[in-house]
Amino acid sequence: MRIQTGPQNLLTDVPGLRVGNASDGALKSGVTVLTADTPFTAGVHVMGGAPGTRETDLLAPDRTVQQVDALVLSGGSAFGLDAASGVTDALRAAGRGYAVGDVRVPIVPAAILFDLLNGGAKGWTQNPYGPLGAAALAACDTRFDLGSVGAGTGALTATLKGGLGSASCVLPSGHVVGALVAVNALGSATVADGPQFWAAPFEIGNEFGGLGPARDYGKVHLPRTKMGDDANTTIAIVATDAALGQAQCTRMATAAHDGMARALLPSHTPMDGDLVFAASTGAHDLNDPARDTLLLGHAAATCLARAIARAIYMARPAPGDVLPCWSQRFAG
Repeated sequence: MRIQTGPQNLLTDVPGLRVGNASDGALKSGVTVLTADTPFTAGVHVMGGAPGTRETDLLAPDRTVQQVDALVLSGGSAFGLDAASGVTDALRAAGRGYAVGDVRVPIVPAAILFDLLNGGAKGWTQNPYGPLGAAALAACDTRFDLGSVGAGTGALTATLKGGLGSASCVLPSGHVVGALVAVNALGSATVADGPQFWAAPFEIGNEFGGLGPARDYGKVHLPRTKMGDDANTTIAIVATDAALGQAQCTRMATAAHDGMARALLPSHTPMDGDLVFAASTGAHDLNDPARDTLLLGHAAATCLARAIARAIYMARPAPGDVLPCWSQRFAG
């Protein structure tokens, strides 16, 4: 199956979806929000051993509420869950939300990563993540930046700065799939001490340097990790315009975790909170439900692997960094 990227190679190649970032350079942290003009179906799957989440239980297929108004990825560990409150307040002010009588309650699931030990100024007296969440929502658009922005602002891997990444593809069926990820992994996105990415076999064009696979895998049996800090977690969203129910979204999120395992070594560890949301706008029916759902899961995994590598590749240096970014260490 030959696939191509969408026009922007971003999750927002899925029509109707918008993404916004808000970053605080001094804090070395930030928030990323996914939303749409109308509610969309969502699911979630968690494979890491140390997740931090809000309202993910309601994404189970047997729950009453079947759609959400936004999804939030945030830095800040447990403090970052307040970003969803900022998004919820702003959506309510805009008249959005699940109708209960004459009251509307915005449905905003969220996930966080740990970036409290990255050299940023964390001595706040008032939690900054609510305003960052509202700012990220206000910034939502079909175009958005990658690298050291949003939820990826202060992210780290075992060897290099992490970041925010995205990628997309268009399937032969015409369905569009995209991925968005904040990479703050216990493990590494690059092979041993070299510049090549684990995700290299799935690269389209030169989207993360075109370096190809590594030639020497002899040092990867005991990969370097951030074991000492318990300061990890990779959180992601995969999305499609295919018409999926909540159970099918959950299955796509589950399949997408394969992309995380292809792009990060190790992944899904007891010290990571690795999590994938899946979103469906429902714009295009499935042509062959069994075959299409299989291919959507494969495409979601492939897009997520590529998005992880793009996050590392596009990270940029900032004052006070505790690790170099990929471009500092390998570019040129």
